[in-house]
Amino acid sequence: MTDKKVKSVFKQGAISSEFIGESIAKHQTKTSIGAHNIFLGQVRADVIDEKTVSAIEYTAYEDMANQKFHEIREAAFEKFELTCMHIYHSLGIVKAGEICLFVFVSSPRRKVVFEALEYIVEEIKAHVPVFGKEIFEDDTHQWKVNN
Repeated sequence: MTDKKVKSVFKQGAISSEFIGESIAKHQTKTSIGAHNIFLGQVRADVIDEKTVSAIEYTAYEDMANQKFHEIREAAFEKFELTCMHIYHSLGIVKAGEICLFVFVSSPRRKVVFEALEYIVEEIKAHVPVFGKEIFEDDTHQWKVNN
């Protein structure tokens, strides 16, 4: 892996459609790219024990999480022929229906972006220390179980 600077991937609150659009638009003029793929993780209004989730409050061990995001990014660049990648995750409260995870990859090849995106999202879910507290409509809460 390379010794690139570890940058923060965290955004406070929901990730806006404007931010996502601006991030994608930066790559429209790159003629070496043949395909883009995007994953948007959205907070669901799950019903758990007859209570509906209204939001999730995300917390993280930020330094450790940023390092893990960096390692996943570098491993993906080594494993796949990628041109670019963006990863952003929310911290703080994100309401049901809002975006909490944004992953965007580009490559000269279509098949690569599908394989890379699945790899990246699975690695994030399995290894990054980000925790979600589900907040229910009645203001009670519980820690989220990743699935």
